Amino acid sequence: MPASISRLEEPPVEPTATGSDAARNLAHTAKSVPQMQGISSRWLLRVLPWVDVPGGTYRVNRRLAFTLGDGRVAFDTAGARTRVLSRTLRQIPLLRDLADDALLDTVAGAFEQRQVEPGTVLARAAEKTDRLVLVARGKVDRFTAGAYTESVSHGILAEGSYFGDACLAGKSTWEYTYRAVTACTVLVLPRKEFKRIRSAAPQLAANIADYAARSRPAMSRRGEADIAIASGHDGEAHLPATFVDYEVSPREYPLSVAQTVLRINTRVGDLYNGPQDQTEQQLRLTIEALRERQEHEMVNHPDFGLLNNVDAQQRISTRHGPPTPDDLDELVSMRRQTKFLLAHRRTIAAFARECTRAGICPTGTEFNGHHVLAWRGIPFLPCNKIPISGDLTSSVIALRTGEEAGGVIGLYQRGIADEYEPGLSVRFMGIDDRAVLSYLVSNYYSVVPLLPSAFGVLENVEVGHYNKPPELA
Repeated sequence: MPASISRLEEPPVEPTATGSDAARNLAHTAKSVPQMQGISSRWLLRVLPWVDVPGGTYRVNRRLAFTLGDGRVAFDTAGARTRVLSRTLRQIPLLRDLADDALLDTVAGAFEQRQVEPGTVLARAAEKTDRLVLVARGKVDRFTAGAYTESVSHGILAEGSYFGDACLAGKSTWEYTYRAVTACTVLVLPRKEFKRIRSAAPQLAANIADYAARSRPAMSRRGEADIAIASGHDGEAHLPATFVDYEVSPREYPLSVAQTVLRINTRVGDLYNGPQDQTEQQLRLTIEALRERQEHEMVNHPDFGLLNNVDAQQRISTRHGPPTPDDLDELVSMRRQTKFLLAHRRTIAAFARECTRAGICPTGTEFNGHHVLAWRGIPFLPCNKIPISGDLTSSVIALRTGEEAGGVIGLYQRGIADEYEPGLSVRFMGIDDRAVLSYLVSNYYSVVPLLPSAFGVLENVEVGHYNKPPELA
């Protein structure tokens, strides 16, 4: 008897009706328009008020302000060795007008690199200053004794900050106590070493003498030329005479441009233009890509991008790394009428985790038909153009918008040739000998803060901080 009995094959069944596969060839399938993964919410473009610039350039007129080089120095790191970029030493008020680059190189070479551990006190308030300190990496807290507590923090100094520069011009004392919050790399220039360089460089000595003798004009707390006003007097008091002084050379913002040439084969448009217009779909996706580039430039461009043009007084650092409610409160409090907070989605998630850790439940809000996270009633909007660095740190931008509020505005120009959308033109360039149509697609734009306080940035925001599992805690 065989081990198995083979099964008789059944004869094929004859079809009794037309099959679905054959019927599909005669049907019009439902299809979507071409999709694109690179399209983001582009909240920055949506929340900014846009101003028409007929002349292609927008000039920001301000009151005269006295800025004494309160920016940040930069560093070059090669292995374990960190050097300050000598040209950026002009950000220090004492060296701002020093024109000799070779002399700046000499000063830069005199700095000593030091590594400090968290909790190390770098200087104590009221003691004699004897050195200039540059923070190359890490965070340093500056504090004084409080009226009711042992210490009151006056803010965090992060990479690029400096302190102790007053000692280079003469004897002085530390205004604050400086303590390392994290492991830090600092560059130190002893006063005696600077005096040695000064004695051998008459130009440096003359620059310091000129700086010390320079009269300091009366100014407001914002650094603007003061307006003399009398108040609270009786009778015929002598009233001060005054005037409002303006900047002699105000900054101008020309419109930037993003462009591309869209190429379409005529055969595609002739034969395959239904049910969707091929040219229209090609153009739609090209415009989406241009708008994405526009937002990226408005955030990151070295000349006018928000992250690279924030005022030094509006730039703060997180105290411990992750974005805490305290950090956001400090950022919001630095300006009036903060309307929006912009951050990468991972940064927003990191902030939500810190709120959970602190036992706080941040409320959401309805904004333009979307439910978004809010802090103190201010919408927290995602922006994937704000970069996350390799060490998982990012930034948060706080904005006040509008011309009347002296906030941030967007620029474009209406009525340009072959305008397709405001500020965007599509110009036909012709057909080449390969039967390919070409269209020049141009997008003109810029972004302008009308006042230095129009926006601020919270820097060094760690987005990779999570709760440890119970077994590892």
